Amino acid sequence: MSMLTAPLHGPPKRSICVFCGSKLGHHHEWASTAADVGRMIAERGWGLVFGAGRWGLMGTVAQAVIEENGWVTGIIPRYLMQTEPVIPGLSDLQVVETMVERKVRMIDQSDAFLVLPGGIGTFEELFEVWTGRQTGAHTKPIVVCNLNGYFDALFAFVHQAKDHGFLGDGAMDKVTLLHSTETVFAELDRMLGSEHPKPHGQR
Repeated sequence: MSMLTAPLHGPPKRSICVFCGSKLGHHHEWASTAADVGRMIAERGWGLVFGAGRWGLMGTVAQAVIEENGWVTGIIPRYLMQTEPVIPGLSDLQVVETMVERKVRMIDQSDAFLVLPGGIGTFEELFEVWTGRQTGAHTKPIVVCNLNGYFDALFAFVHQAKDHGFLGDGAMDKVTLLHSTETVFAELDRMLGSEHPKPHGQR
């Protein structure tokens, strides 16, 4: 099967970069939530930008967009393709040489960032785009979906850094922390609008 297929529509006017785990995690409902995220992206006529892998929550998000005939851009370093197989059905596969180049492209090609539960790579990507917002490298929205309080401890630590004087008063304003996909997409709709809204479930 080819890794590339043509969606019903061409490249979208808006794209959302989703950072999340290459594993499914121990909360079984997170997989269905990730699929909902993919469907809601596609229903709005937005494209998905992600790391191209087929496993875990990130593969679940991408598969849902693909099944809705949405546009999916996958960006992956060449050396990772041996251990992190690329999901079939991508609209655009970009193979780069380094993780740094991957992140640069993901940031450049996205209009907003959505963070779901994940591991070290997800944390690193969150802080990469957060630092970019903090330093003025970009002004794109960053929304964290805090499923089951997954990010509570991480954000408590960030607040601790602020209390110790390492973050200014505006640092926390650069990221929006929400607790459900409904509130996440209400916020993204407010920020970005949607191009081709469809009733939920329509393909």
